[in-house]
Amino acid sequence: MTAMAKLTESMTNVLEGDSMDQDVESPVAIHQPKLPKQARDDLPRHISRDRTKRKIQRYVRKDGKCNVHHGNVRETYRYLTDIFTTLVDLKWRFNLLIFVMVYTVTWLFFGMIWWLIAYIRGDMDHIEDPSWTPCVTNLNGFVSAFLFSIETETTIGYGYRVITDKCPEGIILLLIQSVLGSIVNAFMVGCMFVKISQPKKRAETLVFSTHAVISMRDGKLCLMFRVGDLRNSHIVEASIRAKLIKSKQTSEGEFIPLNQTDINVGYYTGDDRLFLVSPLIISHEINQQSPFWEISKAQLPKEELEIVVILEGMVEATGMTCQARSSYITSEILWGYRFTPVLTLEDGFYEVDYNSFHETYETSTPSLSAKELAELASRAEMPLSWSVSSKLNQHAELETEEEEKNQEEQTERNGDVANLENESKV
Repeated sequence: MTAMAKLTESMTNVLEGDSMDQDVESPVAIHQPKLPKQARDDLPRHISRDRTKRKIQRYVRKDGKCNVHHGNVRETYRYLTDIFTTLVDLKWRFNLLIFVMVYTVTWLFFGMIWWLIAYIRGDMDHIEDPSWTPCVTNLNGFVSAFLFSIETETTIGYGYRVITDKCPEGIILLLIQSVLGSIVNAFMVGCMFVKISQPKKRAETLVFSTHAVISMRDGKLCLMFRVGDLRNSHIVEASIRAKLIKSKQTSEGEFIPLNQTDINVGYYTGDDRLFLVSPLIISHEINQQSPFWEISKAQLPKEELEIVVILEGMVEATGMTCQARSSYITSEILWGYRFTPVLTLEDGFYEVDYNSFHETYETSTPSLSAKELAELASRAEMPLSWSVSSKLNQHAELETEEEEKNQEEQTERNGDVANLENESKV
């Protein structure tokens, strides 16, 4: 009975503990459905010690595609107001299907009108009558009207079916079809040309290093990554920028999911404008304005952040703007590493070894944050025994020394005066 009582008591305590945990977490559970999914995932929680590490969801994938899906878009008519961009943004299979369907529907529509004109005029009843002047010669059914519509719109002109001057309605229809056919050609061919000439594939030859590194450079802690261009035709007016994607909570309690913060990669010095002939290492100095100012080596794996890097420029061959993107999460940021050099001097030229483009090597780097390093540097410049009282004592000693010097000078002057008086009396 005693064992059963203890077991019942322990089960009761467990159930009460679970209910208390549920009561603690219930306010969060109530408010979560009102927020987007990403915001609910990033809400601060009371995390237990044995909680498994949550996988960080990327905002931008390594290949540069944004991992964002637009849902519950009710105003779909806005896509139709910019139909040209909508068609260009479609996938190739849908674009080709629409291309074929537009031309086919246009030919069928005007073929039907040509057939109706011939049918209403009675041309179908006088096909074999040589004295009858039809609207279109040798048009004896819907199929021939459809073929004549294709010949008219595409300006093929085989010469077998010809419109006559005894059909004013046919002449008007010919003008309308010629004008509308030119508009359809300009629109559809323009869409195909823009889609073919899009510089999206040019970004496939712009590469980013698989990892970002943090190490010392010129005595300062820096975050670095490498970019390169595989083609011989260069990117004109290339520029680089970086964003830190990290959820934050303001002092007023407002939760901002996926907040974007600029990472300075040389905007004020002009280092963000690149001459991308060979691979370049982009450096971000971690100073007081940097979002990594207080992050140390031990704290970095605990951070849930993402660095998005964007390379923009004009394609030299076409002059169109190209953009390449990539991102780094905390597991892809190596603390205490540098990039392996890839540029070597050969006989009369420089050679780039892209086999070592992603390679890094370890280097001695302090594990402290940039803020802690700055505090240590300031302490090293100032003696540890330095204080306000020591400063006052030093100042007092200087004043006593100056007073003693003044007294010595005064006594020397008094002695000189006494000697002069004695000499005058003599």
